[in-house]
Amino acid sequence: MIKRIAVLGAVVVVLALGIYAVVTVYDNLMSAGRMWETPAIKPHERPVDTMAEGVVPFSGGEAQLRATPAEELHSPWQQADEKIIERGRTVYARFCAHCHGKNYDGMGTVGQSFSPLPTDLTSPEVRAMADGELFHSISYGTPNGRQPPLHASITPGDRWRVIAFVKSLSE
Repeated sequence: MIKRIAVLGAVVVVLALGIYAVVTVYDNLMSAGRMWETPAIKPHERPVDTMAEGVVPFSGGEAQLRATPAEELHSPWQQADEKIIERGRTVYARFCAHCHGKNYDGMGTVGQSFSPLPTDLTSPEVRAMADGELFHSISYGTPNGRQPPLHASITPGDRWRVIAFVKSLSE
């Protein structure tokens, strides 16, 4: 009985060593292997990457846009051209039309269920709003209103393009 257990143990050890040898040969001879040696496992074996200068911004960014009073924010474009307005229309269709509607009147598929309705973007009140005020409203929402903050969903450039598009509705 003990001899059988010893022989069985020896067979298991030989099989395990054989499998280990085959896997090791595979890892060493194949171009990809099993990818068991990656830089993530042994990062200390190569020098730490250094960031290029200017990669991390020290000015500008979302925090500065939020902190800047609305009356001091101005569109980066003096005159919106067709490309800017068309991109604004595309972004509006993706992020705004659900509430403000395809006719920009606050009667979108989602907006119809709100009380009060979302703002009519063709109204004189919206036309009279400064660009910075619209930017803050789109970016950070409206207090006691239904406008959600979209700063995490829409880039600053695209928010300005939506404003250019909305302003073009009254022309």
